[in-house]
Amino acid sequence: MHHKRKDRGFTLIELLIVMIILGLLAALVAPRMFGKVGKSQQKAAKAQISLLETALDTYRLDVGKFPTTEQGLAALREKPDDADNWDGPYLPKEVPLDPWGSPYGYQYPGEHSDYEIMSFGADKQPGGDGDDTDIFNWKSIGG
Repeated sequence: MHHKRKDRGFTLIELLIVMIILGLLAALVAPRMFGKVGKSQQKAAKAQISLLETALDTYRLDVGKFPTTEQGLAALREKPDDADNWDGPYLPKEVPLDPWGSPYGYQYPGEHSDYEIMSFGADKQPGGDGDDTDIFNWKSIGG
């Protein structure tokens, strides 16, 4: 009885060629995808900062002034002692951490605007480029 060659599986060489092709594709695609992750985290930080700005503006409308640097963003959730007309909480949940897991910085008065909200990016240090770029409420991403 004669068997046809169709019944055989893949050879080791064929499997190696397929693995090499998949490896090359991954090497080309992965850096582009990881580059987009950094940009999306920066955009998420900018969106959260925008929401914090809205809450701070509402706080100011009620209280008549922004929270001090010492009171910080926590004043959006818990009434400070000197905030007579406080009508919060101004955020539905706790003040979020930035996309890299660090608390947002807050300073009042600010050097570039009434107040400043900042994230120091992936390196969690002032300064930096790329994923380490600092993000501020007064500065556009990449600007």
